[in-house]
Amino acid sequence: MSRVVITGMGIYSVIGKNLTEVEDSLRHGRSGIIFDPVRKEMGFRSALTGMVERPQLKGVLDRRMRIGLPIQGEYAYLSTIEALQQAGLDQSYLDNNEVGILFGNDSSAVPVVESVDILRQKKDTMMIGSGYIFQSMNSTISMNLSVIFRLKGVNFTLSGACASGSHAIGIGYLLIRQGLQDMIICGGAQEINPESTASFDALNAFSIRESEPAKASRPFDRDRDGLVPSGGAATVIIESYESAMKRGATIFGEIIGYGFSSNGEHISMPNVDGPVRAMQKAIQDAAIKASDIDYINAHATSTPAGDSNEARSIDAIFGSSRPLVSSTKSMTGHEMWMGGASEVIYSTLMMNNGFVAPNINFENPDEVSAKLNIASKITPCDIKLFLSNSFGFGGTNSSLIVKKF
Repeated sequence: MSRVVITGMGIYSVIGKNLTEVEDSLRHGRSGIIFDPVRKEMGFRSALTGMVERPQLKGVLDRRMRIGLPIQGEYAYLSTIEALQQAGLDQSYLDNNEVGILFGNDSSAVPVVESVDILRQKKDTMMIGSGYIFQSMNSTISMNLSVIFRLKGVNFTLSGACASGSHAIGIGYLLIRQGLQDMIICGGAQEINPESTASFDALNAFSIRESEPAKASRPFDRDRDGLVPSGGAATVIIESYESAMKRGATIFGEIIGYGFSSNGEHISMPNVDGPVRAMQKAIQDAAIKASDIDYINAHATSTPAGDSNEARSIDAIFGSSRPLVSSTKSMTGHEMWMGGASEVIYSTLMMNNGFVAPNINFENPDEVSAKLNIASKITPCDIKLFLSNSFGFGGTNSSLIVKKF
């Protein structure tokens, strides 16, 4: 079995458009949540959202490459450029080696809406143009980036709701460990726009603390009232240890465990058993004890039921060792398809810089979260092993364990 290491990371997030900006936000507990008046005008129950400016890629990518990219694809292009640069990979390397891509993505709303609008208005499919088909497909990120970077390895999309980015890294880890690939570009991307979250808003799942946007996402806090949608893109370059050593690459962490499960119950209501099994499977895969984990980046999105059930599942496994726990979603909001990948990056930055970012807005625990060792402020910590949880609709669960190198 090959060892699997992280040699590059890139991020385009509501708390920073690169690794340096993101690390600074993590250290200072800086929120990326805003009130969007456009959503209120459109009839949203909640106008809260994470927000990042749209990249300007004209002059960076030629029109032929840009035309097939949706908004989240633009984010993913920039996060991947940063990850490749950090990993010391240029186009010549990609041209001469079999490098794969696995990205988490579970929707692409805007191109679907816009192309249907054109069809209904013009009554002519020829008016839609050639780009919308490539923008609207669920595989749009892996599809576009594989062409832009001329990749020759594995190439498909992981669609697992809000665990998509985490599953992409997990499947990449399994492929490399089995010796089927030496290097894979993994990640997750999520569009930020009203079209992508309107039906989610209809579930009454979003926070309505609109007068205090930065305080709206409050995982594990007694007074939480819902999640805040967000997005962006995150890219992680993973490769075999042998490949990294041969290239002389800097190693930022080693993936040693991947666990997954399905709740097998309600389509949107999480339970306790599913996450417990995913975490246990990751611990077993890593061949460690639960007490070896120093930090858990919780999935905790700031919903009443979801946070309580995750707290119960964490307590069931880690109740005696009580590792530090925080949810970076308190700052970023719920990055959905991106979150599983971005939270590996956030946690790896913490691990390599000796701190745990605060679970901001954690002011009053409830009876369940009081059992956890939640970091409500930045906490110095020598993280040797962290676990990152990602759960999604349909009861899909993913847990990743990363070791300090």
